[in-house]
Amino acid sequence: MKFNNRNVFISENAIIGENVKIGDNTSIYDNVVIEENTIISDNCTIGEPTLDYYVNDKYKNPKTVIGKNSLIRSYAIIYAGSTFGDEFSTGHRVTIRENTKFGKKCRVGTVSDIQGNCSFGNYCWLHSNVHIGQGSEMGNFVFIYPYVVLTNDPTPPSNTCLGPKIGDFSQIAVSSILLPGIKIGKHVLVGAGSVVGKDVEDYMLVVGNPAKSIKDVRDIKSRETGESHYPWPNKFDRGMPWQAEGYKKWINNKDNE
Repeated sequence: MKFNNRNVFISENAIIGENVKIGDNTSIYDNVVIEENTIISDNCTIGEPTLDYYVNDKYKNPKTVIGKNSLIRSYAIIYAGSTFGDEFSTGHRVTIRENTKFGKKCRVGTVSDIQGNCSFGNYCWLHSNVHIGQGSEMGNFVFIYPYVVLTNDPTPPSNTCLGPKIGDFSQIAVSSILLPGIKIGKHVLVGAGSVVGKDVEDYMLVVGNPAKSIKDVRDIKSRETGESHYPWPNKFDRGMPWQAEGYKKWINNKDNE
């Protein structure tokens, strides 16, 4: 990838690591830290000031950190006060609002919108056209598929903000909606097009509008082999930390993260 260094603004108060590449028409604002070997593509904004900037003459941009070996694709806007672990990546036209925290090796797909004050563990993969409401929380290895919406206002419009919480290894399938404040357990599968308004226990498959518990996901069989397909880490390892040794060995290793 070749950048031409056209119309690039980098604040004198930003810290840019070694071998960082910054695309044309990109702005890097105050108090941004971009760690080594990261690529920021064309037409991006990193450290976008929060709303307070427009009303407070003494505003100071909160710290924004993008970890090592990350890739921010074109037209992404990342607000100030957010932190991103190593090997973070985005698609195009992503918006991530202030005070959001990502662990390592997370992905946010094209045209996704994260509305701030959210937290994500490690290896969270959000596909394209996902909307995450403020205050949402996710564990590790959470997969969110296209057109999913996480809501946060139980009685709109109100001043209450109750984002959903999603446990480790859970998946939310395409076009599903999670209603405010619900808790999704670990290894849950929410079926496509579901509207989830109640808490979901670990290892459950829920489907429908309103979503109902159907069965334990470990009872779901593979069409190809007839074997149990879940927990899914036993069957899927592409890009996962257990790719070399297998999930069972990895999960039993006390040194894994």
